Amino acid sequence: MLQQTQVKTVIPYYERWMRQFPDVKTLAAAPFSRVLKAWEGLGYYMRARNLHAAAKLIVAQHAGKFPARFENVLALPGIGRYTAGAICSIAYDARAPILDGNVIRVLCRCFGIRDNARLPRTQKRLWALAESLLPDKNVGEFNESLMELGALVCQPQNPRCEICPLRRGCVAHKKGVQAALPNLSKRAAAKQILRAAVLLRHHGALLLCRDRSVKLLGALWRLPFVETRPRETRRLTEQRFAELFHVPVRLKRPIATVRHSVTTSRITLTAWETAADFRSLSPRRNGFEWKWCNSSALNRLVVDAATNRILKLSQFRT
Repeated sequence: MLQQTQVKTVIPYYERWMRQFPDVKTLAAAPFSRVLKAWEGLGYYMRARNLHAAAKLIVAQHAGKFPARFENVLALPGIGRYTAGAICSIAYDARAPILDGNVIRVLCRCFGIRDNARLPRTQKRLWALAESLLPDKNVGEFNESLMELGALVCQPQNPRCEICPLRRGCVAHKKGVQAALPNLSKRAAAKQILRAAVLLRHHGALLLCRDRSVKLLGALWRLPFVETRPRETRRLTEQRFAELFHVPVRLKRPIATVRHSVTTSRITLTAWETAADFRSLSPRRNGFEWKWCNSSALNRLVVDAATNRILKLSQFRT
């Protein structure tokens, strides 16, 4: 839950989660729809899918007990080398290295590694270096210390070299190049996506949809939307909705705009109050599943985060 999410946000989710799924067997036996509902609002839903799949695998292959061997932990869905190393070293005191952003910064500065830290060959070198430094025991404490050193002392900006226990042997400190290390290439600019969504109401119910062809988010209900372009006319956007619904659509007024991120995309979603005759709309059309929902039914569905925010802003969901 803490991946890409702040502690203060996670705490209430974690507490509710543990009440619903107090052990791995309970989680493994739960339907995925219930797991998604418990996760609703945290985003990055692949984490929930992996957590559920890992619980099933632990029950099926390890008798419901979390594995201790590194290779078995690494085989669990959603767990990579860093997470497996952290679990095995901290929980089982295994000699397994870790390599997160904080540790990379400490190693690159301390050993004067100037190569691009994002390149595979540099990553391989850093993993080997991290492993070579491991003690024979208290490995978890050592790994945690490296992470804390990077987080609290060897900070990205204005590192606190005066209190660093490694300063005497630190190459970056000796040469005064702390600001230049680690060498990180610039990430590709995020793709900007514009979307228009519609709030379609009928007798107190709201039309939501989901696309089952989408691997992960296809399980989430959302407002119908279309992709738009900068400075696109309202008439053209109406035409896009007419092609989606096969009925004329009139956009009356914008209600709310929300911005959110999905992997490397930055999405701006504007919701419109809409007028249309949807009596001819079939339950399944254009590859989508449609559902008219009142506020009570809405609370039982798993709705994506952007739609949730719009519904709160529009006071449909409070």
